[in-house]
Amino acid sequence: MVSTNEKVEALHFEHRLWTNELKFFADELKIYEHRLEELTQKVLEREALQQLEHFQNQFIRQKEVLDTLMHDINAHEHRLTVAMKNETAFEEDPSYHRSLSSQMESYRSIYADLKKEFMVYLSKYYH
Repeated sequence: MVSTNEKVEALHFEHRLWTNELKFFADELKIYEHRLEELTQKVLEREALQQLEHFQNQFIRQKEVLDTLMHDINAHEHRLTVAMKNETAFEEDPSYHRSLSSQMESYRSIYADLKKEFMVYLSKYYH
């Protein structure tokens, strides 16, 4: 049987993985936004400019979702930490952690699709 401490440690580990992954995505989004800034000086075609604006909006949205996810993970992590410090019985709601896991999977998928779309855009207009 798995102890409560082992369960909490497993959740801590997954939270660290998610947090690191989200930080990586945030850094990558900064690079993409910087690239968009550079491209605003070069864009001539109307269609390319419209798509550039689309990516600006999508990157903003991805940062908002990322911030929300990071907040939710940190809030859950805080509850785990408080329960462990107080040595109280931590009654984990498994559905909450599964929900966070599902949100991470969705974010990864949407982000990967956006990244592919952006790379196609760059190759079409700027290579």
